[in-house]
Amino acid sequence: MSEPGRTYNQDHVPRPVTPGRRRVSVYISWTYPGEANRNITEMDNRFSTMTEVRRVFWPAYEEPRFADPLQFQQGIGGALELFFWAWVPFQRAMTAATGHPVPVFQRIDQAGFRVPLDERVLGDCDTLFVFGLDHNVTGQVPSAEEIAALKAFLAREGSCLVIGPHHDVGAEADRERRAMEFAHHGDGLVPREQRFGQFALALLHALDIPVENRHGLRPAINPATGKIAPLTVDRAADTKGWLEGVTSFNFHMHLPHYALTRDDGTAVVLARQPVDLDRPHPFTAAGATEFNTLVWAPPRGDRKGDVLVCDSTVFSTLFGGDESLERFWRNIATAA
Repeated sequence: MSEPGRTYNQDHVPRPVTPGRRRVSVYISWTYPGEANRNITEMDNRFSTMTEVRRVFWPAYEEPRFADPLQFQQGIGGALELFFWAWVPFQRAMTAATGHPVPVFQRIDQAGFRVPLDERVLGDCDTLFVFGLDHNVTGQVPSAEEIAALKAFLAREGSCLVIGPHHDVGAEADRERRAMEFAHHGDGLVPREQRFGQFALALLHALDIPVENRHGLRPAINPATGKIAPLTVDRAADTKGWLEGVTSFNFHMHLPHYALTRDDGTAVVLARQPVDLDRPHPFTAAGATEFNTLVWAPPRGDRKGDVLVCDSTVFSTLFGGDESLERFWRNIATAA
């Protein structure tokens, strides 16, 4: 037996403080039922069904494990489960690096249990990942109590928040612009309007970190290797070594640009990703050749913890991964 038995419906067992070993947790800001129960006759602002995934990527998911309705959900719920599959290597890498299991919390899970961002999530955690995958139409907004709990978490020495509102496609009503955006990223599963990240953006605003997610941009490919083009890294600014030994992240067809809304030193761009210039986009039409893919807000004032703004796709292997990506994971897991 190469794989352990899987369990479900378990209460989280708090992990003890262990010197030199960080406790890593993941918090998905969506309501699973709210996403899975979206009307599939509506074109915009929803995840794909598993049937749509199978059609677009045929024959990749035609084995019974994914195609048989008695073995795998064929609606939106099935597509959501692919996220969980793709996060497993990240969880295992974090566990190997820290010696602690990595729990995955959902704001509202499959069974309807609500888990706010409170002491149950934060109490036994040193590094928290917030995956901002809630569609804005589902109305996920942190309460004042949740914001206070996160601020208290970040007031602890050595704490770290990694947060990533996902892409923001179709922010304007202009159909020609939306058509250009779609042709740029080329993913048949992405609607012409797909706006994410309301929960994560509200947290960033509450923490006074001036970052917004914009667009859904396709990275450039290195023609010599067929892999994603290397990052442009500001090594001088990376004084904590987040990107030590890291040259690239993983390819994904539509990544957010993390725009700084003010330049006052609160946040610094550590890595930029070259964008595919062969596919027109309003972002590149304005002269841009790279987009911000990793932003760091060092400790400031009462906030003793670090904040990294990075998309959840970077912690997924749905579109592959390599040693450089895993090195980035380990850097976060072992940060002093």
